[in-house]
Amino acid sequence: MWQEFKEFAFKGNVIDLAVGVVIGAAFGGIVTSFVENIITPLIGMLMGGIDFTGLKVTIGDAEVLYGNFIQSFVDFLIIAFAIFLAIRFISKFKHKEVEVEEEEEINAQELLLTEIRDLLKEQNKNNV
Repeated sequence: MWQEFKEFAFKGNVIDLAVGVVIGAAFGGIVTSFVENIITPLIGMLMGGIDFTGLKVTIGDAEVLYGNFIQSFVDFLIIAFAIFLAIRFISKFKHKEVEVEEEEEINAQELLLTEIRDLLKEQNKNNV
């Protein structure tokens, strides 16, 4: 059983997953800070300083803090949009890298074909 656990715990996939979780948590901190310290104040300024967290309804002895829910939902939308923009930017960057690699590969193929063509021309001249 111990051997099976070691094989499971130290597989490459498990370690990759652990690294992904740690990096994801760090990235989550960055995104949260970006939203709370930069985006939310700007949106608040544009919306006239509206803060939803103070909205509530009192029913008997209970307070329903629906403003917190609205604020959490707005924060989620902002975070989702920020991540969307980041992924879109990264995807465009990666797409450009792939295009450059493909162009280099095509250029190498063209060079090789040109050399073959020239050799065939030379061989035909010598045979005539």
